Amino acid sequence: MGDTPDDGSRPPGVDDIRARIDALDEQIQALISERAALAQTKGGSKRAQPPGTREFYRPEREAQVLRGVVRRNAGPLRDEEMVRLFREIMSACLAQQEPLKVAFLGPEGTFTQAAVLKHFGHSVRALSLATIDEVFHEVESGVADFGVVPVENSTEGVVSNTLDMLTSSPLKICGEVELRIRQHLMGRMQSVDEIRRIYSHQQSLAQCRAWIEQKLGDVECRTVSSNAEAARRARDEEGAAAIAGDTAAEIYGLHLIMTNIEDKPDNTTRFLVMGREIFPSSGNDKTSLLMSGRHQAGALQELLYPLAKHRVSMTRIESRPSRRAKWDYVFFVDVEGHAEDPNVAAALKDLEVASAYFRVLGSYPCAVL
Repeated sequence: MGDTPDDGSRPPGVDDIRARIDALDEQIQALISERAALAQTKGGSKRAQPPGTREFYRPEREAQVLRGVVRRNAGPLRDEEMVRLFREIMSACLAQQEPLKVAFLGPEGTFTQAAVLKHFGHSVRALSLATIDEVFHEVESGVADFGVVPVENSTEGVVSNTLDMLTSSPLKICGEVELRIRQHLMGRMQSVDEIRRIYSHQQSLAQCRAWIEQKLGDVECRTVSSNAEAARRARDEEGAAAIAGDTAAEIYGLHLIMTNIEDKPDNTTRFLVMGREIFPSSGNDKTSLLMSGRHQAGALQELLYPLAKHRVSMTRIESRPSRRAKWDYVFFVDVEGHAEDPNVAAALKDLEVASAYFRVLGSYPCAVL
């Protein structure tokens, strides 16, 4: 409405609509301030409790609030937009106490940073780190409250380094983020004809392989450590372009030459939120497990039987070397439900008996959109 010219040519009723919008804006602002005051009061009372992982941040509660937003949404804004707005309100209210410190696999401009902002909002202190190992260590030491790391991509599969860190770290999984990965060709130039080389992370190049071969078959592709590094080189080198996401284009001031060039339109990466404790059930949760079987015939079947017995649905299983002995493997398993749910708790008890090694990696809310 603010773009309508004030030249007397406005259709009848525009002034009334503007007045109504102004009145609604005042109400919205007053309600946000009231919510922030209540959150501040709640945070003050929780501060008197024994110290732990940010007692005033409750991921299960936030998940419940966002699910309510989706349930109530009648449009015209999309669910994703409404969730984003409420996430930012909660993020700002929480930051009144003290902003959460969230470590992530950097540098700035990566999809992992985008996952941090999607899950925690923009009112956190995001700490960019060079490796997945460093993210785990910063959270373990208490320097960061939480960490965000990629764990799998729907096109390229698992991130092995994250799984390997889960075998040795005492941290718990306390959240997940699913981020739709949109890859863009970007640079300082305006046309693909000016591109001499393309930089990107190896996974992004793999996710755009068919498009590159069809549209830019003769252009040299070079792998770099991150898409943010690719964007930096595209900014600094003549004739260089990058394949990266929106955040990288904004940070490094690049023009989007071609958008959404990924081969798979539903290309999605799943990220894990790592913390130091397991939170209560949100009502729609996952539990992640780490276990290994005994060296005997039917060991895997014996491991999985308790899930069937107690009617627990398994959504994912991956195997990785245990790093304890040659040819020794562990299984990463995701199941539906929280460790506190009666059927899940019964299955976990039987699994511990059946396993040579067993550990609950975390119970956490399923990703909201």
